[in-house]
Amino acid sequence: MDRLDQLFDTASPLLRRVDALLSAGGAPPGHGVWVQLRRVRLLPGDAARAVAALRPADLGDAGPELRADAGACAVLAASLPPPGEWSGTAAEAYDHARQRTADRLSGEFSLGARLQASADLAEALAGWMRTTRDGLASVLAEIVGSAEAIVLAADKVDITSPREIMAAADAGEKILEAVADAYDEAVDLVRTSSELAEPLAAGR
Repeated sequence: MDRLDQLFDTASPLLRRVDALLSAGGAPPGHGVWVQLRRVRLLPGDAARAVAALRPADLGDAGPELRADAGACAVLAASLPPPGEWSGTAAEAYDHARQRTADRLSGEFSLGARLQASADLAEALAGWMRTTRDGLASVLAEIVGSAEAIVLAADKVDITSPREIMAAADAGEKILEAVADAYDEAVDLVRTSSELAEPLAAGR
């Protein structure tokens, strides 16, 4: 259990009020929450729940397992036997095939290299999840103890109250900005690994 797990139940009623007010009452024209809503395309409570659903521990074993597989590829590539005393056209064809197979298993553009890159990505994503969860936890801790939380603490939401609408917009902007910034980082992270989605070149 991390900080976000510890805070989320406490913050959930506040998140529901923020969502209810923004859904029914909107936000003041020109308020920064509109920019963040366009970035995330989710209400603050939904965005926070999406982050709370991130589980970095699920990727905990992926990196070491992928690196072990990459090591196995290198071992297999090195173990492919050369023709030895065998000679002639068939031996040359076999040696070419052996070398191609070894190159595809281990080397700069090989399956092994792709497994290593996948391990790097898995570990980077796990780190991003931890950072994102911690960042949202800090924002929620700030909001739970804020003036906005006091305004929104009423048992019933008043969607006609300018004071409550402004409090919801202010709190929602902080939550959505934290989530939007984090997801921008994730997009950049995945973009740098886009070559993993490409098929392994047949000639390599």
